[in-house]
Amino acid sequence: MIKKGLIAGVVLLVVAFGFTWLNNLFPTLSAEYQNPAIFRPWEDPLMMAYFFYPFILGFVAYYLWGKVGKPKPFEFAKLYFWVATLPGMFVTYTTFQISLLMVVSWAVIGFIQAYIAALIFTKVK
Repeated sequence: MIKKGLIAGVVLLVVAFGFTWLNNLFPTLSAEYQNPAIFRPWEDPLMMAYFFYPFILGFVAYYLWGKVGKPKPFEFAKLYFWVATLPGMFVTYTTFQISLLMVVSWAVIGFIQAYIAALIFTKVK
């Protein structure tokens, strides 16, 4: 469990950096991330905890993947999306003053992260 969770965490961290770069394709998203009323600045020491998220996701996803019978990666991503991402994004959109574009981008990223994690779980011995 530790090996697969760690590998998934590292890969998901790299993927997160890639998605951050893709935000440049949507200037409104980039501007929204700069809103200090919603997001902490990177200079805030608590923001370092952000880098733990991919590892937490890697371990939790691996645990869930094993509990649901080690499904195919796409099936796992769909399950994760319906159970975790969709409800989370609904409450995010209805409670935070962020754009629909941001919520949709997070939902897509959540699906992709779950899919990548499941791919790793099937490939790593």
